[in-house]
Amino acid sequence: MPALPDDGARPSALFVCVHNAGRSQMAAGFLRALSGGAVEVRSAGSVPADRINPVAVEAMAEAGIDITAEQPKVLTTEAVQASDVVITMGCGDACPIFPGKRYEDWELDDPAGQGLDAVRPIRDEIRRRVLGLLASLGVDPVAH
Repeated sequence: MPALPDDGARPSALFVCVHNAGRSQMAAGFLRALSGGAVEVRSAGSVPADRINPVAVEAMAEAGIDITAEQPKVLTTEAVQASDVVITMGCGDACPIFPGKRYEDWELDDPAGQGLDAVRPIRDEIRRRVLGLLASLGVDPVAH
């Protein structure tokens, strides 16, 4: 696994899924909250939706994290190049691969079209994985 910069810069992570409306937005919300700003957070989609999944917004609100202001964004080569860790969530071959980048693929159910009861376990699994990511980056989580 490539080393993170030791120049005092914050580590950065990019979460990518197809629509950037559910999984990647929930992961970005958890990383922002749990890192307390110690990690630079980006999210994007290979084919972004028009808006964030309202059920994902509701599930995150239950966890005390507000993602209502977020908008789905298109995946750019620049976003990948600027990130230390790229976490894909079902975007397949649409994610550009650059040598020396750390990649993780998180297989998670897609919350699109699902009710809150189905999205809660996805949210909880994303939180668990974000905590693992923080540990691998050497960042202590803040209480949330």
